[in-house]
Amino acid sequence: MGRLERGLELKFLVGDFIGANPHARLAILCQSIVIAGQPQPSSMKIVKDAHTKRFGRIPTATGAIARLAYARARQSAVELGPLLTNAGLTERQLEDRDARLAVQRQIRFLDVTANALGDDLLGFHLAQLVDLREMGLLFYVAASSETLGDALHRAARYSSIANEGLSVQCLQGGDIRMVVEYVGVARHTDRHQIEFLMTVLIRLCRQLTGRRLKPSRVRIMHRRSKRDRRTLAAYFGHDITFGARTDELTFANETKDMTVSSADPYLNELLVANCEQALSHRRANRGAFRVTIENAIVPLLPHGKVRASQIAAKLGLSQRTAARRLALEGATFSSVLESLRGDLARQYLSDPDLSISRIAWLLGYQEVSAFTHAFKRWSGKTPREARALQVAAPAY
Repeated sequence: MGRLERGLELKFLVGDFIGANPHARLAILCQSIVIAGQPQPSSMKIVKDAHTKRFGRIPTATGAIARLAYARARQSAVELGPLLTNAGLTERQLEDRDARLAVQRQIRFLDVTANALGDDLLGFHLAQLVDLREMGLLFYVAASSETLGDALHRAARYSSIANEGLSVQCLQGGDIRMVVEYVGVARHTDRHQIEFLMTVLIRLCRQLTGRRLKPSRVRIMHRRSKRDRRTLAAYFGHDITFGARTDELTFANETKDMTVSSADPYLNELLVANCEQALSHRRANRGAFRVTIENAIVPLLPHGKVRASQIAAKLGLSQRTAARRLALEGATFSSVLESLRGDLARQYLSDPDLSISRIAWLLGYQEVSAFTHAFKRWSGKTPREARALQVAAPAY
């Protein structure tokens, strides 16, 4: 049987399903995936583009959240030119729903757009407004699963199709833990993307079960001001920790067996097969090695002096191998550590709730004077002078 004949056979099968199932929109999406030559909605481009030649060394994403931020900025009459230039993006990229974006550029665009809008919780707010069907295949493969545990497992397994910079694991030993790790992307540069993802996961659980579920525990690696923490806690639940060593959502054990209201095992089988095919065409994409080093350093900084041998061991490498790989990128461990501390220092100084002494501790300095000396070497200013300038001027 040829490709066209197989497509037509599947078309008739799906057509029968549409007539018998109230969730016909799921089947329509499935039909658009499997029928040869059938026009596909732009949301399915994430599968069509999953050929190895489209995935370069830099992690990419479908850009859905960046486009939501772009639309929000346009509605607010914000001048977009400087924001796009700052993030290394173009108007054409954001208006083309089929174009993939470098994840690091998406993160930067969210950051500068949040500053321009005066919305420090932009990712969180965007996630509350978006129609979850805009997640495309990831939504439908979850929505056709039989239980919430299955839905979360599939959302995690196939998440890299939409965003190569995030690796999501669904761990179901007792409670359900959704653990997020950054791949080829510096975790310390991001706040809005991770808050968007976590909010969307909670909304997905609520929509699939029809219950107002909340995670039993939330851990987020970046820090937030007291005011922002209160806002997020009202939505996420009060067992929420910022400045944690991992990014994860935990749901109570009993939630994994909750029935998904739109479950359909036949449709789910087709969608899972399509997702598996997309994954099979992807290459491992780890990005720059220095980013891997940075992501390993950040959680350890407040706990004392970070050593090259310690980080190499954490990554399962010898110190010599780690040094050689950094050298290939024109970097050394000490230069990466120095640059990372500078970036984090500027980020922490923007939080009025963090004292200078607390920032020094977070960066691994035993004395405030050592931090002040280092910061002046990086910027030519003391931390207090830099904080005053940050308050006085926008960051974009």
